[in-house]
Amino acid sequence: MPKPTTNHFDYLEFPAATVEALIHTKGFYASVFGWTYQDWGDDYADTKDSGLASGITADQAHRPKHPLAVIYTDDLEAARARVIEAGGTVTKDIFPFPGGRRFHFTDPTGNELAVWSDR
Repeated sequence: MPKPTTNHFDYLEFPAATVEALIHTKGFYASVFGWTYQDWGDDYADTKDSGLASGITADQAHRPKHPLAVIYTDDLEAARARVIEAGGTVTKDIFPFPGGRRFHFTDPTGNELAVWSDR
């Protein structure tokens, strides 16, 4: 898999209220679009065959309220500082996940996004 491009959208994450909802949602997209999933425990699954990489999460600690656009960066701390300096609000500070670390923020109009890095 090629390395993500810094400052480009890299991932789209969908929330699921429960593990059962996650299973149902995976089945829905598999049925409609033929997507296949990689499970990462009971509460997270992702697909790489949906165009833009995407995942579904039922993890209550990290689940977004709405679909979450995720941007890749080489320097997570610098991106976090730029978000704050530009008037964004960090809603979930930097935390680890399988494959890297990320944080969530809202832009000045309230859209929630995330930034991740494999470093």
